[in-house]
Amino acid sequence: MVNTGEINGSSNLMDFLDEPIPDVGTYEDFHTIDWLREKSRDTDRHRKITSKSKESIWEFIKGLLEAWSGWVVMLLIGLLAGTLAGVIDLAVDWMTDLKEGICLEGFWYSHEQCCWTSNETTFDDRDKCPKWQKWSELMINQGEGPSAYILNYFLYILWALLFAFLAVSLVRVFAPYACGSGIPEIKTILSGFIIRGYLGKWTLLIKTVTLVLVVSSGLSLGKEGPSVHVACCCGNLFSSLFSKYSKNEAKRREVLSAAAAVGVSVAFGAPIGGVLFSLEEVSYYFPLKTLWRSFFAALVAAFTLRSINPFGNSRLVLFYVEYHTPWYMAELFPFILLGVFGGLWGTLFIRCNIAWCRRRKTTSLGKYPVLEVIAVTAITAIIAYPNPYTRRSTSELISELFNDCGALESSQLCDYINDLNMTRPVDDIPDRPAGPGVYTAMWQLALALIFKIIITIFTFGMKIPSGLFIPSIAVGAIAGRIVGVGVEQLAYHNHDWIIFRNWCRPGADCVTPGLYAMVGAAACLGGVTRMTVSLVVIMFELTGGLEYIVPLMAAAVTSKWVADAFGKEGIYEAHIHLKGYPFLDVKDEFTHRTLATDVMRPRRGEPPLSVLTQDNMTVEDVETLIKDTDYNGFPVVVSRDSERLIGFAQRRELIIAIKNARQRHDGVVSNSIIYFTEDPPELPANSPHPLKLRRILNLSPFTVTDHTPMETVVDIFRKLGLRQCLVTRSGRLLGIITKKDVLRHMAQMANQDPESIMFN
Repeated sequence: MVNTGEINGSSNLMDFLDEPIPDVGTYEDFHTIDWLREKSRDTDRHRKITSKSKESIWEFIKGLLEAWSGWVVMLLIGLLAGTLAGVIDLAVDWMTDLKEGICLEGFWYSHEQCCWTSNETTFDDRDKCPKWQKWSELMINQGEGPSAYILNYFLYILWALLFAFLAVSLVRVFAPYACGSGIPEIKTILSGFIIRGYLGKWTLLIKTVTLVLVVSSGLSLGKEGPSVHVACCCGNLFSSLFSKYSKNEAKRREVLSAAAAVGVSVAFGAPIGGVLFSLEEVSYYFPLKTLWRSFFAALVAAFTLRSINPFGNSRLVLFYVEYHTPWYMAELFPFILLGVFGGLWGTLFIRCNIAWCRRRKTTSLGKYPVLEVIAVTAITAIIAYPNPYTRRSTSELISELFNDCGALESSQLCDYINDLNMTRPVDDIPDRPAGPGVYTAMWQLALALIFKIIITIFTFGMKIPSGLFIPSIAVGAIAGRIVGVGVEQLAYHNHDWIIFRNWCRPGADCVTPGLYAMVGAAACLGGVTRMTVSLVVIMFELTGGLEYIVPLMAAAVTSKWVADAFGKEGIYEAHIHLKGYPFLDVKDEFTHRTLATDVMRPRRGEPPLSVLTQDNMTVEDVETLIKDTDYNGFPVVVSRDSERLIGFAQRRELIIAIKNARQRHDGVVSNSIIYFTEDPPELPANSPHPLKLRRILNLSPFTVTDHTPMETVVDIFRKLGLRQCLVTRSGRLLGIITKKDVLRHMAQMANQDPESIMFN
């Protein structure tokens, strides 16, 4: 017998429960978002705005503002990220020079800025001006000699240690998430994972400040990866200002994809390369609309950076080059050899770095991050100072390696023996025999190459912001320049060989060593990250060398082939697996012939699946079930006997809904029946108010049959971004497969430790 009075009396309660419940639809930390539900909620929101916009002019204007909010967010991200990048570049320039000396006219000037205004600087001694003084000149009034060298050496190490100590201390105390590159975590977040605080305001502030400190300290790391993290923090900051993005995690990820493009755009001055990088390397879901918005945001950021002009050359590119010689078909062979070197270096680096990071994670070494940073900085500074190619900032080194030797170059790398009778134009200098300076430079570069290869393995992954693009480019550029000079001298001394006869006549300018450096840089960066299309575009935007796309493509593809022969994982995927993030890589292939029934829970011998019934469980029953288990959700069935599936309820939403109902309505007690149906169940006359929770029920959970191949299930999880999938047979519930189960199964099939997947 139904107590109609009680039911009527509780109509207000039912109306309340049909309203949106605060906090329902949000996610806990270290959980995966439900892409399908987020997409559905966005479609509902859009439909609501469209129907309302027809009601009045005001609603129509609100609808227009809503539509434009995406472009406003992109504009704001571009402006802030561009400004921050300009400030970082200027600060790094100044602090790097501070290790060697100071400007008397104003301590805030870098070496270059200090000498710009000096009238006493001559062309031959352009780096020497009275206004800039080394520390030894300032302290003991000596510029040369052993005592000056020792004092400068000591202060160089001291400044490096101070910068590194400040950086690691700030990260440790204020923002632990500000360490590392950030790209592995950004990739994981964009695949739908929640890491609260990773893109927060503190992380943004500390990462920006510490990035300047660590790059200035002279450690073998770059600012490019962390720039992507900084830009994504900007994206998260501005998306929280608009409800369209702050209340929908899938929409927020569209903004973050565009922000990742902005990060590369400002780091390299490569807006198109940035968009392609986000598309190829970082993003999980990248609709066409996001492509346009990424392009716009990257454009705004590049324009902002160009307005600040941090490099002082009125160019956006970091390493502008201008080669006057075309490349020849015979040169493809050394270019491909550089590609092979890049692939081998990438494989060596990934394996050694991951082994070292695993050791750091599993031994007491990980307990002393400050000590590790100080030790690596000290070793780096001590070894780097005596070699002029490792003493200077890595960006300056790369710039010099990329440069062609013109008539006005004073670098050691351009110390060729000139023909005094030469009357050729300045831009068209023929190949010449190498002088003593070039041979000295080759030895120093060979030592720098060995040093960079070894020290970068230990530097990447420490508890400080650390990018990998610039060290990888430096390794490739050094190797490329050495090969380039070798080919140049071989062609000069043996121009009658059959391979040189057709294109390298005596007195001709045929080999450009700087081009080899550029190709080597692309090869090494490709070997480490496994980028191809975006890498080539970034390289030609970075240098302005549009004519040399084919050599760059040949090297990038070769390095990827060689590296893939030893393992498919790039450095970022390897770090994702090391940290145990639940990331389903689109590039991974699953070819094993297992079925859904082999992976689903419960397995044979395990307790039965925890389920909710549609209309005969009390509030106390549900609360006990939630307390006794740690599952993220529960299937809802008609009854325990029939096991016919009705839908799926998330754990977090059950907790929030029951808590809200208890707080706002005294009628809801432990004995209250919870029902997920449209109509309340028949209850005895004296029973308490029932609680309707149909609103939080997902009535269309994704299901597969028990005989579905796991290859198909893995594909479904990848392409739809599922959190879980229910397994049925003839409509009857058999079990559940979560994203974690899929990742564990894939690890098991690949003979890896399935327990390495840490998070839900």
